[in-house]
Order: sequence, then C-alpha cells, then structure tokens
Amino acid sequence: MKLLRHGPDGQEKPGMLDASGTIRDLSGVIPDLAGDALSAAGLAKLAALDPASLPAVPGSPRLGPPVAGMKNLICIGLNYADHAAETGAPVPKEPIVFLKSLGALSGPNDDVIIPKNSVKSDWEVELCIIIGTKAKCVTEDQALDHVAGYALGNDVSEREWQIERGGAWDKGKGCDTFGPVGPWLVTKDEVPDPQNLTMFCEVDGKRYQNGSTRTMIFGVKTIVSYVSHMITLHPGDVIFTGTPPGVGLGVKPSPVFLKAGQVMHLGIQGLGEQTQKTVAYAAG
Repeated sequence: MKLLRHGPDGQEKPGMLDASGTIRDLSGVIPDLAGDALSAAGLAKLAALDPASLPAVPGSPRLGPPVAGMKNLICIGLNYADHAAETGAPVPKEPIVFLKSLGALSGPNDDVIIPKNSVKSDWEVELCIIIGTKAKCVTEDQALDHVAGYALGNDVSEREWQIERGGAWDKGKGCDTFGPVGPWLVTKDEVPDPQNLTMFCEVDGKRYQNGSTRTMIFGVKTIVSYVSHMITLHPGDVIFTGTPPGVGLGVKPSPVFLKAGQVMHLGIQGLGEQTQKTVAYAAG
C-alpha cells in the first residue's frame, strides 16, 4: 500500500495511490496519516478499503511529506562503508545519530532553498524508516513491529556548516527544506527486504549516486533498536538511514556542490522518485 498526503503546504490531506496510479482521497476515513492511523490496526483498516470507493483526486496535486505528527526527524551518519571512505572518515563502530530540525521537512518535489551564504550544499539519497507505533528500548527482534513502512528521502546537507564550523552536524543538516520525504509511505508488507534496494541520485541529469541498501553498515532492525534506547520513537517519526557514495563532497579531484537553478532527481527501488529544483535564499 502506498500512502501519501496531497495539497498545499500546511493543508495536506491523506490519500492513497491505487493500482492505476490515481490518488484516492482518505480525508473522509482518517483525519491524517498520523498517530493511530500508522499502527498495524490502522494500516489494516486502510488496506481493507476498496480504493475505487474513495474520491479520485483530480489533476497533479502537490505532494507533502507522507506522514504528519512526528516528534523526531532522526538521521544516521556514515552508514555506508564506501561513503565513509569517500569522505575520509573511519567506519563507525556504532550508529552515528544526529537530528534534523522538523523545519527541514518538506514535500518530495518542493524546491530546495540554498541557504544564505552557503557554498557547500550537497545531496544524499537515503532510505527513510517511518515509525508506526511508539518504540522505547526495543530489541532488534521487536524493531520491525514498530515500523509502518519506508520512504525515499534526500538528506540535503551544507558541508561547510556541518564539518568546518565546529560542534554537532545538526547545523549543516537542519536548514529549511533540507529534508524532502516521499512521494509516499510504502507499507512494510510491500518491502520484504529493505536491505536489498537499489538507489540513485542525479543532478542536472548527471548520475552521481548509484548504490544499494545492501552496503549499509547498520540495517533497519539495528537502527530502530539502537535509536529507541536513546530517543523514544513515536508514530510518524522519520529516520534517515544514511547514503551510498557519490555525494558532491566526495567528487574527485574537486568536490561539486549545489547552486541555485539546478535539478536533483533521485529514487529508490519500489519507493518512488523525487525531483527538486534548487532556489536561492530570499529574505522574508
């Protein structure tokens, strides 16, 4: 099942994608894709619906982030050994956990704003875990019981602020629009092996990233369990799980970074694709 949220920013309505690719409106069934709607029982209720009985959404509406009501937007750093190598960093012994501001969250095809004075903004295609039920101190064997599904994400990053300005990574990760997620949440029954998904990212038609979740250092079960011992996970929380090699920072002989007027196009097998235009910061 592919679940989504459609409509203007801040006014999104819940929906699902039917087998023909038509968006069906769920706002008469649930208030939003949040809370109990993401639990096993809530998802089973939605799966039992006949999509043809739901109103079709006309045209090509904007898609927002596929879940609402999250308390945490969590990221795992350097979670692909080959990506760690390209950045010159050692392979971590435990997951590196950091946070994105909730203000970074945006729709899958929304513009990405290059921050004021940024010179090293970068791309990162990532598998996102969507939490369905509260998870606190869960074991790896229990971890997937708390997962609603998966989504595509772009962990946009300002490398100078992340690496060269001291302190935690968060300052280079949490800028407005730096967390596109979607186009939809794909329920876990449709993703039997999240550790075997191909993924890519292109900028202006040039493919920079071409990887697979097979090379993740810490898999989905480990990540959910590990994070739950430090941060209580809630329905709708999103965990970005790291990126394969091919980021702009790792381009040899000279790194390549984003500037206004470019187009990022990225995707993960079975989870859909995103397209974002980069735009310059404007006050206001």
